[in-house]
Amino acid sequence: MNLDFRKNERGFRYYLKNRYWVIGIALFCAVLWGSAFPVLKVSYAELGIAPDDRYAIIVLAGIRFFISSLLIFALIVVGIRQSPKVKIAMLPQLFLLGLLQISLMYFFFYNGLAHTSGMKGAVLSSAAIFFVVVLAHFVYVDDRLDWRKILGLIAGFAGIILINSGQNFTFDFSWQGEGFMILSGIVSAFGTILAKRISKEVHPFVLTAWQMLLGSVILIAVGLPSLKPHSMVFTNKALVLLVYSAFLSATAFSLWYAILKYNKAGEISVYKFMTPVSGAMLSALFIPGERLTLNMFMALALVAFGVIIVNYKRKILKEALLREGPY
Repeated sequence: MNLDFRKNERGFRYYLKNRYWVIGIALFCAVLWGSAFPVLKVSYAELGIAPDDRYAIIVLAGIRFFISSLLIFALIVVGIRQSPKVKIAMLPQLFLLGLLQISLMYFFFYNGLAHTSGMKGAVLSSAAIFFVVVLAHFVYVDDRLDWRKILGLIAGFAGIILINSGQNFTFDFSWQGEGFMILSGIVSAFGTILAKRISKEVHPFVLTAWQMLLGSVILIAVGLPSLKPHSMVFTNKALVLLVYSAFLSATAFSLWYAILKYNKAGEISVYKFMTPVSGAMLSALFIPGERLTLNMFMALALVAFGVIIVNYKRKILKEALLREGPY
């Protein structure tokens, strides 16, 4: 079956603009990204990667996204039967997107997380959502900040802080720790805005494949020359985890860019608050020594409240238009 995006534009737009489908897809992506937390924790232990071995972590991330890009290229060619080729003029933008969303973001994220507490890492990584919403306010005339978005952001941040309450939280600051986490969020926000613009000209799946391919090559090129011998020992379990992490990245990024093309960046980004919440809950289920707590479910409720508040405006506007009738 040919699922060419351009030939089936009307059908795809229905699902990617329908509020309920958008909510479902966005939450599915967030949960997939959340599952990466326990998967990576188990992967590090299974591969024997030391927490402070930056180059091994960078190479692992590079391998993960390189496999992800191959999976998406295969889907494009075999599944939807579309050419993965892009115009030469688009390559600089795709390279920049790969540099932002894959290379720089994950470099800052992983290295920053190694130099700060778990609670501060979770809070600061969620700051990327705030940066996207604020940046969208200045970039798009139809994606302005309002009291609903602000309230949704507050509820989301409250949920992230709540789920980490009880852990060590201090107000000290270091560039290698907190500074890198903030830079990760800023880089991710610019990448999101750039991805939305490119997706108007490039199929979202093709966009994702090229972004991951170019970004992963940069990571591998930076980390491989300094990789210590036997830094990673691949077992059968480690290979399965690597393939799954590649699959989740390929799926989540592809679907996210698809809905990003047809929806406001500031509104759908709020759903990413579900990522650290689902990550904590899945870690409690699959990581020995971690357990479900009341705080997790309260955090989930706060995040859900934030998402509902942000989307409530659409319902009000729709009802107003129905009352007024066509012009």
